[in-house]
Amino acid sequence: MAGKPKLHYTKGRGKMESIRWLLAAAGVEFEEEFIETKEDLEKLRNDGVLLFQQVPMVEIDGMRMVQTRAILSYIAAKYNLYGKDLKERAWIDMYVEGTTDLMGMIMYLPFQPADTKENNLALIIERATTRYLPVYEKALKDHGQDYLVGNKLSWADVHLLEAILMVEECKPDALSAFPLLQAFKGRISNIPTIKKFLQPGSQRKPPTDEKFVAVVRKIFNI
Repeated sequence: MAGKPKLHYTKGRGKMESIRWLLAAAGVEFEEEFIETKEDLEKLRNDGVLLFQQVPMVEIDGMRMVQTRAILSYIAAKYNLYGKDLKERAWIDMYVEGTTDLMGMIMYLPFQPADTKENNLALIIERATTRYLPVYEKALKDHGQDYLVGNKLSWADVHLLEAILMVEECKPDALSAFPLLQAFKGRISNIPTIKKFLQPGSQRKPPTDEKFVAVVRKIFNI
């Protein structure tokens, strides 16, 4: 009998957060086994369950999946969030890679030296508002639909909402020049499964703070 997917990661966002988002959007309940110490990570490595000695790792459908992109692709395909054909899948992949790049910049900001954070934050905001968000605004305008690809919810939409909320944590008025993205944010946030994930008490993790940075440095020896 297949149980709930089990997620192995730290108690923070990191690379696992997009996996949590996608499972939640698909309406899939999941369990989490947190890595809280260096010993927890070493045990997983010594047990031979991490293909490349790295997390995230997700136990799903009898597999122990690693590599964030592979996990996300599998979940998207399994729950019909990956388009109806190869062309739609290609567009979803392109949009997802864009939001992955943007979220990666934000994800690593708390781990950067204090004297470079201000400049890096400014760079993130500049890239978000001139390189990334305009692409999605134009995509919605050209497509003329409520969603980025096809006319139904896909992984690309879920990922974009996650990215938008992360950008707004850096700059609350980031969407001021993007009316279609403002409307998109409202629509996607109100999809029942996503709305539930956005409520307090869900498995969504808070922004990374200094306390969590210290925990991660200790676990991963960085």
